[in-house]
Formats: sequence, structure tokens, C-alpha cells
Amino acid sequence: MDIFQTIVLALVQGLSEFLPISSSAHLILVPKLTNWTDQGLAFDVMVHMGTLSAVIFYYQAMIKHLSSDFYHSIIKRQTIGQSKLAWGVLLGTIPVGLVGITFKNSIATDLRSVEVIAYATIVFGVLLGFASWFNHRNKNPKSTISWVDIGFVGIMQALALIPGTSRSGITITACMLVGLSRKLSIQFAFLLSIPVIILSLILMLIDLYHQTQLVNISLLTLGFAVSAISAYVTIVLFIKLMDIVGMIPFVIYRLTLGVFLLLFIL
Repeated sequence: MDIFQTIVLALVQGLSEFLPISSSAHLILVPKLTNWTDQGLAFDVMVHMGTLSAVIFYYQAMIKHLSSDFYHSIIKRQTIGQSKLAWGVLLGTIPVGLVGITFKNSIATDLRSVEVIAYATIVFGVLLGFASWFNHRNKNPKSTISWVDIGFVGIMQALALIPGTSRSGITITACMLVGLSRKLSIQFAFLLSIPVIILSLILMLIDLYHQTQLVNISLLTLGFAVSAISAYVTIVLFIKLMDIVGMIPFVIYRLTLGVFLLLFIL
């Protein structure tokens, strides 16, 4: 990898991690479409650390508040403040964690084809569009989350293991389908990304420990910085612009990309 490839791939990770367009799909597609060599596991670890740093930095005040409520809910054995949301982040991660660990090898070998990415991009793009339409028609969106909502969103999040689905996209979709407000849908989806990215990093670090490969510290550091900055800017702009542009631009992008990929493999 050179500096240009490092910047491009780090930008791809940073820009697509929190947009409903699938970062994993883009990180698979870019090297395939450009004939670049695989970026390597060490690079994937660093750019994921970058995006994790961005979302933690953005939600740092809320994370502290949720952690406090979570702790006191355990001590007092009752719901305290926003402890249900904190529990939701924890419990909503269990399905994707179990499925990811159980089918890790199959996902890595059988679901990384352009064809799978193309169909997942289209199918879940259509579902995102339907959820956005449903949310727009909902005159009384819920401002709090229930245990049933948490279970449904958690199960749906497991589908994000299919490249092309988009973790943020499927969780936002699920949240809107159960009637949550758009603000709470995005908030819960982004908070859910924290334990999911951490779990992903743990698995990658385990694999990296068993590998012997030369790494370029300067390029890895650059990748971390670019992914972190671009991810933070993306989070800020996405949240600010969502009430203005909605989900339709992302639906159009997904459908266009999916059709392009199908034509590409024909």
C-alpha cells in the first residue's frame, strides 16, 4: 500500500461506517474494482479503531450518563434514568455477537462476493426506503424504546454480517419499523456500533496475533487519523442533515450501486 491507497481506503471506512451504505462492502469492493492488493488485517484494525474513536468522542457525554444510569440500575435493581437504553445497547449486541462468532469463517469465505454485495445492497436499500416512508407517515413516533424494540433491532442487526447490508442502515431501518423517532433511531443505531466495533476489533486482533506480516507504522497511523476524522465529520453532518435530506439519497445510492455491480459481474 502507498499513501494514496491508505487515504482512499481510510476515507472509505470513515465515510461509510456510519452512513447506511455498508462500510464492509465498500472496503471489499474498492480493492476489487481497482485491482489493489488486499490492505491487510493490521490496516483494517487501525481504521476500525479510528471510527470507534470518532463515535465514542461524539457521544462521550451520553456514554458517561448511560454508564452511570446502567450502574445504578444494577445496584437498585430498577430502571434509572436512561438505563433501559444502556441495557438496550448491551442486549441488542448479543445476536450479532453470537451469529458473528458462530459463522465467522463462513461469512469471511462465502459472503464476500460482488454478487452477494450487489443483492444485499439492493434488497436492504429497498427496505430502508420502506422504513423511511413508514417513519414519515408515523404521526406519533416513540421517544422511548421498549424491550421488544430492543430485541427486534438486535436480531435485525445480525443481518449486517452480510456484506452490503450496512450495520447502521439495518439498525436505523429496524428502529424506524418499530416506530421510534428518527432522532432516537439514529442515536440507538450509533450507540450500538460501539460494542459491535469493539467485538469486531477483538476478533481481528486475535487473527492478527496468529499472523506474521510486515507493517508500515506510518501508513497505519495515517489510516487511523483519516478514518477517525472523516468518521467524526460524517456523524456530525449525518445527524444535522437527516431532518433535511432524509434517507432517500442513500436509498437511491444503494440501488444505483447495486445495479452497477450486477452489470459489472455479467
